[in-house]
Amino acid sequence: MTPAELSRTVLATVRRAVEAAELSVAVPERVVVQRPPRPGCGDYATNVALQLAGPAGRPPREVAAVLARRLAKEPGIAQVEIAGAGFLNITLSARAYGDVVRQVRQQRAEYGHGDGLRDEALVVTGETGCRAALVAETVNRLLFAAGARPGPPHPLLVAEPQPGPQPQPEAEAGAETAAAQRLGDDATRWALLRPPAEDVPRLTPDLLVQRESNPLFRVRYAHARTRALLRNAHDLDVDIEQPARNPYHHPAETELLGLIADFPRVVETAARRRAPDRVARHLERLADAFLRFHDECPPLPRGEEKPSPVHAARLRLADASGVVLAAGLHLLGITAPDHL
Repeated sequence: MTPAELSRTVLATVRRAVEAAELSVAVPERVVVQRPPRPGCGDYATNVALQLAGPAGRPPREVAAVLARRLAKEPGIAQVEIAGAGFLNITLSARAYGDVVRQVRQQRAEYGHGDGLRDEALVVTGETGCRAALVAETVNRLLFAAGARPGPPHPLLVAEPQPGPQPQPEAEAGAETAAAQRLGDDATRWALLRPPAEDVPRLTPDLLVQRESNPLFRVRYAHARTRALLRNAHDLDVDIEQPARNPYHHPAETELLGLIADFPRVVETAARRRAPDRVARHLERLADAFLRFHDECPPLPRGEEKPSPVHAARLRLADASGVVLAAGLHLLGITAPDHL
């Protein structure tokens, strides 16, 4: 179950509560679900009860209790808890996580694409300079993935200038072009797209260093590691399609699954806000989560250990991780090599 699917489930729950006269309120057009800020607060959280409490004329926790009872019965949801002033913390079932992995592996490069912005058009920009042109190109790629298509010109919104001395456009463009020649296309793209629009990018040689301190290297290394696991599994005759019942329980697995499931929402938000840096930061979190999963939940048998359904399930999760890492890099125009 992806965040978009969970959002629709929460919205349908509100609608049914209204139809059953448990709530007297207008059903909102959309409901937001997000990853909680801290571990131990479920897989997703929503403030829908606080959103509806005022119009319903009831305390938020009372509205939350109505929705929690209904949500807990929905397929794919294992638990719903009420937190704080009336937030709903939702824990997904292991089956729902398995559905995410299947969906990613079926859609492959199309995972993360949707039609949430089908009513928007691709952007145009009159900005000059390497970074501005690159951002516009990448935003268009994100918009297309989110459903936008060519239409009437729609200007790209750029950040307001920040206080203090600003580099001259000619000098800035010249520096970016020179750096691109030194660093190559992939590192240059990462350097210019990773910082938020209001931050000055750092075009330094450490972008080429292959070590953990380099975020681009970590993302590409994590992707390459997923491909190596699949090659090794083939060499060991591991059947990665071997079914496993409710395989994903470890915190490292559920954290990784949550980030995979959140990818379509991140793509749409990045497109809507013209902010490709959101995709880059999500890829960093995903890569770090995959590497933790790799260390704490070994996907391959060790020593004399024989392949098991758990290994197969973890290899499927590794495959899904690699699919999303590659998809995100490609949306940024960056290659995702199978070997590093």
